[in-house]
Formats: sequence, C-alpha cells, structure tokens
Amino acid sequence: MPAAPSSTLTPSGVGPTPPSHAPRILFIGAGSQGHAYAAPITRNGLGTIVGICEPIPYKRQEFGGRYIWGKRPPLAHEQFLLWEDFINYELSRREAVKAGDIGEDDAQYKGVDAAFICVLDELHIKVVKALAPLGLHIMCEKPLATNLQDCVSIMSSVKREWQVLGRKTIFGIGHVLRYSPQNMMLRKLIREDKVIGDVVSLEHTEPVGWWHMAHSFVRGNWRRDDTTAPILLTKCCHDIDFLMWLLCSPASSTSADPPHVPSYIFSSGNLTHFRKARKPLGAGSATNCMSCPIQEKCAYSAKNIYVNKHFRKRDFDWPLKIVVPEIEDLYEEQGKEKAEQRILEVLAEDYTAETPESVVKSRPWFGRCVWECDNNVCDDQTVTLTWEDDPLSTTPAIDGEIVQLGDRAAKTAIFHMTAPTEKICERRGRIYGTEGELTYDEDYVSVYDFATDKSTRYRAKAGQGHGHGGGDDALAEHFCRAAQAVLSGEMEVELAQKTWLGCDLEEVVRSHVAVFFGEIARTGRTVVDWRKMWADMVEKPLA
Repeated sequence: MPAAPSSTLTPSGVGPTPPSHAPRILFIGAGSQGHAYAAPITRNGLGTIVGICEPIPYKRQEFGGRYIWGKRPPLAHEQFLLWEDFINYELSRREAVKAGDIGEDDAQYKGVDAAFICVLDELHIKVVKALAPLGLHIMCEKPLATNLQDCVSIMSSVKREWQVLGRKTIFGIGHVLRYSPQNMMLRKLIREDKVIGDVVSLEHTEPVGWWHMAHSFVRGNWRRDDTTAPILLTKCCHDIDFLMWLLCSPASSTSADPPHVPSYIFSSGNLTHFRKARKPLGAGSATNCMSCPIQEKCAYSAKNIYVNKHFRKRDFDWPLKIVVPEIEDLYEEQGKEKAEQRILEVLAEDYTAETPESVVKSRPWFGRCVWECDNNVCDDQTVTLTWEDDPLSTTPAIDGEIVQLGDRAAKTAIFHMTAPTEKICERRGRIYGTEGELTYDEDYVSVYDFATDKSTRYRAKAGQGHGHGGGDDALAEHFCRAAQAVLSGEMEVELAQKTWLGCDLEEVVRSHVAVFFGEIARTGRTVVDWRKMWADMVEKPLA
C-alpha cells in the first residue's frame, strides 16, 4: 500500500454529517442516474460517498467535486478510472489490513460498506459478480441484466457468495416506481385498505414522450436491442415490476404468503413511427438535422430539441448534459456562444454507408435524422398479464362453503408503452375492482365507491426530488437506511431488507422474468405459460 498522505480527509461540504453507522458508499458510474442517487444521499446525510469509478475524466471530476472531495485535491483511493481498479485496490487494502500494515480504522484507508452500480446495463452482470465476494451491500440500477439467463446467473452467484461469506447482504434494484410517495399510497389503498375491493383488472400506461423517445431510444444508447436490450426491459422493467408489486407480491412485506404469480403473458408491439418509411418527403436524402432542408419546421429537429427547448432556457441537465456533459462549465467559462457552438458541433456528427457498423453501434448520434437511424426497438407495445384463481389452500370447501379467494382471485393487467405523447414518463392508470373503480396519475388517486356513489380524491405528500415522482430519492434513502440498520446491529439483513426495501433478490428476479416472458411472447407471437416457462428457464438453471 502507498504511504498515507499527510493531509486529513475533509467532507465535500454539502449536506449534513451522516450518523456514525451510515454506510460508506462507492459509486460505479457518474452518469445522470448516478447523480440522481448521490444527490439525495449527500443532501440528506444518508451516507458518506467515498469513491467514484468513472472512465470519463470530466464526469469523474464533476461527481467527485460535488459529492466527495469538494474543492480540495482528490486522494488516490477516492477516484478510479475503472471498476476493476477499485476491486484490485480493495483486495490490496484488505491484505494490508490483514498483515497489520494499516489499521482497519485508519481514516485514510477505511473500506466501503456499499456500492451503487450505475454503469451501462450490459455491464451490470460483471460488476455485480465482482462485488459480491467483497460482502458489500449492493444497489444496482435497473435492469439487473440484459437477458434472462444473466439475471438468473446473478441471483445464483450472489446467493453462492452469501454462503461463502457466511452472511447475507442488502441487495437493491432501481425499481424506483415502488418508492414514490404516490405509488406507496396507491398500493396501500389497493392492497391493505382494499378501497375498491378485490382487483378485477388494471390498465397502466407509460407515456414515453415524443422527444424523449427520439433522444434515448432512436438516437441514443438504448436504440438497438442487440447492443443493449428490448425497450420493455430498458425503459419499462420498473413498470412491469410496479404491476407485479401491486398484483403478485403479498400485501405486506412481512407476510409469509407465497406470491400469486401470473398464469399467462401475451405481448404485441412494433417500431411504428421511427423508420425510413415515415420520413417526410421534404427531407430528401438528408441523414442529419444540421443539413436537412426541413430542419426549421421538423418537430424532431435536434437543434430544436437540444438548443431551443433546453439550452436557450438554461436547462443544462438531462438530456442536454448527455449530449455535451461539460455544457454547464462551457457556458460559465467560455460564454453562451461557445457553448451553443459546441452543441451544434456534436449534433453535426454523422455516419455514412461506409462507416463500419461497429463504429455506428458504439455510440449515440444525437443529430441523426430520426427516420434514418439504426434503431429497432418498439415505439408502441402492450403486455397483458393474466392471473387465474390461486387459493392458498387446495383443501376442498367444507359443506359446500365457498372458498374466499380475495386478492388471489383471477385478474388481468394490461400495460401500454407508447412514444407519441405530450407527457414525458408521467404514468397513469385505472384499476377496476369488485367494489369500486380507481384512477391514478403522478398527482392524484381518485376512488369511486359503488355502494355510496361517491368519489374520494387522495394525494400523497410530495417527496423530495423530481425523478420518477420522488422515487429516485426515496429508493436512495431506503437502501441507505437498510444498510445502516445492518451496520449498526439494529436489524438482521433479512429484516432490514423487508422493512426498508420491501422486496428480496427473488422478487427482483421475478419481476425481470415477467419482462423477458413478455418479450418471448411478443417476438414468438405466442402466449407464455408462466409456470411451464419458469420451470424451464429459471428452476432448471438454478438446480
């Protein structure tokens, strides 16, 4: 180990000092979602962020300056180019502690307790498997992995490492819809208070948003299912998890009841709009907005979206920060004109028929014509999940008494993801029950009672932050609280997991399985039998 520096550690200066047993946290990935979790942790004193792994220098320095070292120079063990570098460092640190070369409580070389994984989706499996043997509490951004086999493999590996370690660790996933105040209130009304009786059917819509679709799933990183995954996973896995949480999981996280799993899943969807057959004739042969004759009047003009809608309104966060990560510094240091010029330079980047496919696939092209991109993910898709009666007991009814199935009775959920919407990711839905009807969006829940012929409106207390209705902030808090409860000795891991996160690793995987079964149904134009497919694709690999 290198000699400890003579300077003492100082906090970044943002937010209150965390309590003594709050987790020391490593972040792997300094993108927008990393900031979405790091900001509330720092702002609310939920933990101490002590390290960042990020290959892009600007992102690494910005993240570290904001949450770790503030205005002082960073220490070597506070920043890593690659997550592998941290693994090597941590193994060396532990060997040094074991050998007595440094003390376990040496502030300069104290280890980390937890890690937030916020790298590209396809890297999750490598990072989770590398961290698991270290015994860290892990919060992985959604999705867990980009295919079903890897999700099952992660669960198997993590459980195996728990056995080797002789203890479990907290495991969280970025299914943030569970944690927004509005959705937590909604679930309580449905499952605990049963304000509409038992659920008969549910309709849930994810309006992606016209320009958000163009940014992320036509021009951006998630446009191809062969380089990332289908949009049902990358965009909507927490919507499917939301449905499974409402209708499949036991009403209480402390219940011993088994989940009421779906019986069948069907899905249909297509790439309907963002393809060459829809290209306006006036655009001619142009493949980039900067050279397109109809750029000024095209709704999907990259200049209109990034410059007019965001930059000129001084909105430097997502999505503009994805296009030019250093945009805010450019604006402050070199002025508006230079910053706008840099945006236009990035938007003008394009490829031709001669560009190697590997180069095209390796990066986003934010100025590319939306009808000339290499995207192939759906821009409109529906998924239908069907449940059959599933009594907890198969014992025949005594004296002809009717078995009361309650919320384990047959029901149906229909999920609809669509791109051409005014709203950007502001989910909405309607739930039909045996005693009433409920409608919801991100602001209100309205309940109509059949018996009283009256409607009641509910609104949850707004959570901090804007991401997913406050879900981003709430998930970061719940994960940190769970880790703190374990570190302080207040709770065993299983109790902390249930109390603060409300689900375990099996439930995380089950929600992902529902997504992959939906894609199997869509691409195979078939109806998936849950129990049969589960036995073949989940139980057999785990055996």
